[in-house]
Amino acid sequence: MSTAAVQAVGARSAARRSRTWVTPLVVLVALGALWAYVGSLDLDSIETRTLAPDVVLTALWEHVQLVAVSTLLTIVVGVPLGVLLTRPGVRGAGAIVLAAANAGQAVPSIGVLVILAMVFGVGFWMAVVALVLYALLPVLRNTMVGIRQVDPALTDAGRGIGMSSREVLLTIELPLAVPVMLAGIRVALILNVGVATLAAFTNAGGLGSVISSGIALDRTPVLIVGSTLTMALALTVDWLAGLAEQVLRPRGL
Repeated sequence: MSTAAVQAVGARSAARRSRTWVTPLVVLVALGALWAYVGSLDLDSIETRTLAPDVVLTALWEHVQLVAVSTLLTIVVGVPLGVLLTRPGVRGAGAIVLAAANAGQAVPSIGVLVILAMVFGVGFWMAVVALVLYALLPVLRNTMVGIRQVDPALTDAGRGIGMSSREVLLTIELPLAVPVMLAGIRVALILNVGVATLAAFTNAGGLGSVISSGIALDRTPVLIVGSTLTMALALTVDWLAGLAEQVLRPRGL
């Protein structure tokens, strides 16, 4: 490799490392500005109770739980299903499943929550089911796309040296599909952070309860706190997902 090429690669690596710290810096600045804003206000009794640290931290923890559990279940369901739909004999069903997933995501998220609440009741697990249904599409689609874009010559070579279909999948197809699959999981994470705010309407808690309290009580500081914390959580989750992509991405891809 020429000196110029080495320098170009080094410059790109340095730029990538510098961008890695931009997001946490933005989050810290936003949280600092929020702290200063709330501290400068003369809060009334309602705002003081609603923005009590234990209330806000409980809502934040509930939100993190909703996102974590729903995303984990989305991966558990979406990745194996996406792999299955790329296997010979069932590939024709892939278009049908993707169409159904597209239709499900086209339905407004609050509609999914309300329908499930009417059928199964309210609470944490009902909200988790709704989030899984809503975030399933990017994980499912990216798993299928990632596997389908693997060069057939590579899989044929694997079979040619005596690999079984399972070995080809585990050692060739899935490793090469990892970057695309991780991108889908990252999208699902961000979707879940945003949609989870609506879980408050089905008694599942989360930062949506802070936002809805701000709207219902006509208290702008409460609304700003809930919205800013949701934004900060989304940025933090996206940052962590980006770091995970860098770690999990196979070397050389």
